[in-house]
Amino acid sequence: MLDIDKFDESITGVNSPDPLRYAFPQKTSAHAGGMAAPIPPEQKAHTLNRLLQQPGSKHQKRCLYIHIPFCRVRCTFCNFFQNAASRKLVDGYFEALMVEIDQKAAQPWTQTGVFHAVYIGGGTPTDLSPEQVERLGKAIQRSFPLSTDCEITLEGRINRFSDEMFERALEGGFNRFSFGIQSFNTQVRRSAKRLDDREDVMERVASLSATQQAPIIVDLLYGLPYQTAEVFEQDLIDFMATGAHGLDLYQLVVGGGAPMINLVDKGKIPAPATTIEKASMYELGSQFMDQHHLRRLSVNHWARDNRERSQYNSLAKTYAEVLPIGCGAGGNIGGYGMMNHRTLETYMSAMKSGDSTVAMMTKQHALEPLFSALKSGFDHGVVRRDALPAFIGQSSFDLLLPLFEVWQQRGLVTLDEQYLVLTLAGRFWAVSLAQASIQVLQKTYQEQTALQPAVSL
Repeated sequence: MLDIDKFDESITGVNSPDPLRYAFPQKTSAHAGGMAAPIPPEQKAHTLNRLLQQPGSKHQKRCLYIHIPFCRVRCTFCNFFQNAASRKLVDGYFEALMVEIDQKAAQPWTQTGVFHAVYIGGGTPTDLSPEQVERLGKAIQRSFPLSTDCEITLEGRINRFSDEMFERALEGGFNRFSFGIQSFNTQVRRSAKRLDDREDVMERVASLSATQQAPIIVDLLYGLPYQTAEVFEQDLIDFMATGAHGLDLYQLVVGGGAPMINLVDKGKIPAPATTIEKASMYELGSQFMDQHHLRRLSVNHWARDNRERSQYNSLAKTYAEVLPIGCGAGGNIGGYGMMNHRTLETYMSAMKSGDSTVAMMTKQHALEPLFSALKSGFDHGVVRRDALPAFIGQSSFDLLLPLFEVWQQRGLVTLDEQYLVLTLAGRFWAVSLAQASIQVLQKTYQEQTALQPAVSL
């Protein structure tokens, strides 16, 4: 039995009559994750080569992630800016990227499995030219074994997303488009360094959605400077008015060297929303989606119709392996996590010299399949007993039951013999709950394997 008394309120949450706003002090990370052991630098290339030389499995879910590390403008909330876009830099990078695609596609692991979702992320992938977008899409379809219903997503900005870009992307095989709108409100957009005014953004999203050529997805942040509850509600109304097929609602989490921190400190823009205010905005957004009968695919994603499936987001948080390609791309294969060089100069140098593009590699925790199943369950809002791998020969659901019961008392979940279901408060704190579960399992695993070192999973 799990001794729940060993864990503090960072794990159990606070006993509050208002768990939505006060269960935890704040969201500290965008994603939950477990511990991993670094692979020595001299072993990275050999380890990756060994993994890619092994046959894959057509029964294993897998995804392809390709990174485009350029932006014309750095958003004030962004801590991931890599390179200012210029035609010369983008063109040179694209040619190197096409070489890496050919190299990775030729590996036995790649060709003996099936890819169920492809995501082109960034940065700003739509800083590629229309011709490059089409070439990229065709290279993916030509080079990789894709499932018959493979979701191929192009992420980008509405700004300068021309009709030619859209048509060329469709010709290249892209069948889903995700646009980081963040807010439709012009003042909010200006403070975040987003381009284009509200009317221009709405018109463009509406025109793309009306073509019915592919699902058009809108990403909105909540908690931005100037984004009051009234402004946020208007953002939701504006989304509905565009006819877009899906909506992501992401809580603003500002950290690191994001320019917004400095701008707030200098009094140039107001502070972003507090955790309490963001909780109220999430409640407003959830109620709005219910009122308009949109289907919830996860704790932060809704679909207007059945065309939108959000497959990459779903699969990448489960057992799916993710093959990373490009500068700054991250993924996982065969129990190892990996990240390519984030510095463009280092990546380009590695491609020219024939060296490995991998900057960092880790051996995932022995419980990573269980961690992934938990992350997936919390992301979907339902943790299923039969979807969780065993924990050292026992039911992981039963092991975590004392923690689940405390969360039920706190108003974060409802519980029965087969399912843990997140309440509205639990959905707002889903990442914190997933991380807490992982930390409990890591600690328990460490204690039990120390007592029984010969036990294997």
